[in-house]
Amino acid sequence: MPKIVAVDVLQVDLAPMVPRSDAIQSFVTQETPMVRITTDDGVVGTGYSYTIGTGGSSVVALLADHLAPRLIGREADEIEAIWKDLFFATHATAVGAITALALAAIDTALWDSRGQRSGLPLWRLAGGAQRRVPVYSTEGGWLHLEADALVRESLQAKADGFKGVKIKVGRPTIAEDIARLSAVREAVGPAFEIMTDANQCFTVSEAIRRARHYEAIDIAWFEEPLPAEDLGGHVRLSASTSIPVAVGESIYSLAHFREYLQREACSIVQADVARIGGITPWLKVAHLAESFNVSICPHFLMELHVSLTAAVPNAAWLEYIPQLDSIARSRVRIVDGFALPPDAPGLGIDWDFPAIDRMARHRHRIGGV
Repeated sequence: MPKIVAVDVLQVDLAPMVPRSDAIQSFVTQETPMVRITTDDGVVGTGYSYTIGTGGSSVVALLADHLAPRLIGREADEIEAIWKDLFFATHATAVGAITALALAAIDTALWDSRGQRSGLPLWRLAGGAQRRVPVYSTEGGWLHLEADALVRESLQAKADGFKGVKIKVGRPTIAEDIARLSAVREAVGPAFEIMTDANQCFTVSEAIRRARHYEAIDIAWFEEPLPAEDLGGHVRLSASTSIPVAVGESIYSLAHFREYLQREACSIVQADVARIGGITPWLKVAHLAESFNVSICPHFLMELHVSLTAAVPNAAWLEYIPQLDSIARSRVRIVDGFALPPDAPGLGIDWDFPAIDRMARHRHRIGGV
């Protein structure tokens, strides 16, 4: 069995490709903590996670000071055991974003290592359920865009073959939200999907009120309408509307997804592989949702999620937001509006390591020579 002999931890900061804004924040910088795990058979697995502008150095510190040293000498293929041991080693800081993001960087590196060693791409290694997944675009639906810009971007997405677009909601008045959504619906027609995302900005009463107005536009889902910790509010909202309620990018625990599903507080789960703590728990969330006959439509991280959505049978959509173009040579392949998972062993990301080395900061090396 291959043993881990060295771990490299670093951070790369990436600028968004377009201005990104929603109801509560702007996406300033993608801080990208990265982990490279070397085993005694010479395989090097690369993993990563992300923040949207703050906390990256805290993730790196947790990795370098507490988690990476525990990997030295471990058998790299014991991914489940390693994840559990690291989770309990940081029990005082879990469940939460910083710990989940650190665990994800390690877990994705271990899955990459396993895939390279076996010669299998991640989508086959993790299940191989479907060969393609429909794609919708978020890059043209940000909250700062006015209706005419949203229409242009949505029509371009449709012309490019995407199956839908996501429009951010949460303008100060319902009238503004409806004007923007109605303009897009009129332009793209009834067969093109429109997803909406409120980024947790509403109270329960306001979410119920706005959902009533959104129903006439026939949107595909109402994403993050309330703060993620408001489980009861999501129960009330879901019972009050015909619109599917989508949650998950701000949920950091398998158990929390279980509570949402058991209480019928959502009808779409959007687990984020970085924020749930890696591929290992992401797959558990996907199969949990499957047991409730609920789809998984993951948030962000399309370069990883393209393989995970193909791995499970209940993944319905991939979200298109280019993330790694400046540090990877590979691109997500899209044909006729469907994303195809890469067939390269491991994660299938062709990293541009010279670019990563130029941009890297907060470097740490544990083990090795």
